[in-house]
Amino acid sequence: MSFSTAATTFRLIGRAATAPPRRPRPVGAVRAQLGFPSQAEDYEDGELDLNELLIRNEPSTYFYRASGWSMLQVGICDGDILVVDRLVRVQDGDIVLATWEGNAPACKIARLRSDHLELHSANPEHAPIVFAADADVQVFAVVGVVRQVKRERHRHVRAR
Repeated sequence: MSFSTAATTFRLIGRAATAPPRRPRPVGAVRAQLGFPSQAEDYEDGELDLNELLIRNEPSTYFYRASGWSMLQVGICDGDILVVDRLVRVQDGDIVLATWEGNAPACKIARLRSDHLELHSANPEHAPIVFAADADVQVFAVVGVVRQVKRERHRHVRAR
């Protein structure tokens, strides 16, 4: 099942697994610098399980795959997986997945006004969607974004 909005499409991947197997991985003791490597990069600081990091409420957590670039300015890229928790209370400025009037889910930035709701794209070329106070809109908080780095095909680089 897939959904589409002005410039972005989302495909439901599924619910978070109930009681997924733990798969902790080592975590470096030093943060990865975006410049030159650290001399302390060989040290480890415990372990991390991505399920524990990304999933707070298993029964209410769903995954959606994004397609499109309208949310790029807030760090959501084409192909990213959105972690959506339906129990998290949405606050002004949150990134949300919203549905209304039978429309497909849209990933937007929620702006909660005193008398209405607005959904803003992270692309200034898209006008905000403004709802009246009595509109039936469901908004669910996006609590995480997962990205797998894609490598170019047929790229041969030899280590020196």
